[in-house]
Amino acid sequence: MTSLILEKTLAMTGDARGACRRLVLALCCCALVSARAQQPPLPEDPEDDKRFGLWLDQGVSAGLWTNKSLEVEFHERFDQGASNLYEYFVQGGVAFRLRSWLMVLPIYRYQRYPVSTTAYENRILLNLTFSRPQGAWRPNIRILIEGRFPNDRPSSARLRFRPGIDYVLPLRTAWRPVLVANNEFFLVPWNNPYANGGSYTQNRFQVGVRLPITVALAVRPYYLLQSVNLPVGWDTNKILGISLTYRISRKTNSALVPP
Repeated sequence: MTSLILEKTLAMTGDARGACRRLVLALCCCALVSARAQQPPLPEDPEDDKRFGLWLDQGVSAGLWTNKSLEVEFHERFDQGASNLYEYFVQGGVAFRLRSWLMVLPIYRYQRYPVSTTAYENRILLNLTFSRPQGAWRPNIRILIEGRFPNDRPSSARLRFRPGIDYVLPLRTAWRPVLVANNEFFLVPWNNPYANGGSYTQNRFQVGVRLPITVALAVRPYYLLQSVNLPVGWDTNKILGISLTYRISRKTNSALVPP
């Protein structure tokens, strides 16, 4: 009789312990779900264009040595029908042309967002450009490795791959126009502080024509489609751009050149 009572007591104790474990597990799951529900949604990347956009680019390239140059660029971005200045930035670096087909350009960029909760952003970039001209055709690929440091979000890294092709038009002019077409892929394989639908966050398809004005000055109007991978799906906006570049050649002192 005593053993029977002891067995029933142990069984009841085991059932109570099992019920406690299940109750604790259920409470932990509820707390986890509640904490996730209370977390604010991630903001959209402030560099995403909305509706029709206008992009203005100005660049200056100054020769330093035979295979090095100083590169400085200014950019202004308008959206909402080209009426809203939502982004502008300045960047600079020294380009190293290590081979005829390879250019390495470390860059620092300071970027402002006038109408976003993110006021500004610092970026460190590494530009690797590969190109090998074949007659009038100039196939190329640019790889950008970005470190992003916004003032109100955690830092992140991004990879950008832009294969493209340039074609020199066979015109009988002193400076020939160049057709430019490329497509850029944006990847964030690690932590992303902004709302996106996956690690493939953005795509930019661009086509334009580079028109030389003088030996040093050229203008390039272009048309661009920016597609952004949002949590609700892809959003594509149309952009017109005007790029102006000026090259300052390195001058040599002829008195120092031997005959």
